Amino acid sequence: MTQDDRTEMEERIAHLMAAVDDLSDMVAAQGIEIDRLTRRMAMLMEREADRELEAGGTVPLADQKPPHW
Repeated sequence: MTQDDRTEMEERIAHLMAAVDDLSDMVAAQGIEIDRLTRRMAMLMEREADRELEAGGTVPLADQKPPHW
């Protein structure tokens, strides 16, 4: 293995490591966003279920299985 080959391999490894770090940061940010959206969706579903119950419904639709089940 020549010095040029070794230098090229080290450069490629450095670029790959930077790409992995960037992807890791993106995945972590997406995980945080998914958690935030999941909490928001649960809050909205609970709010809508309460609204349905206050409107005179007996069982909130959010608690019912679809008819095809």
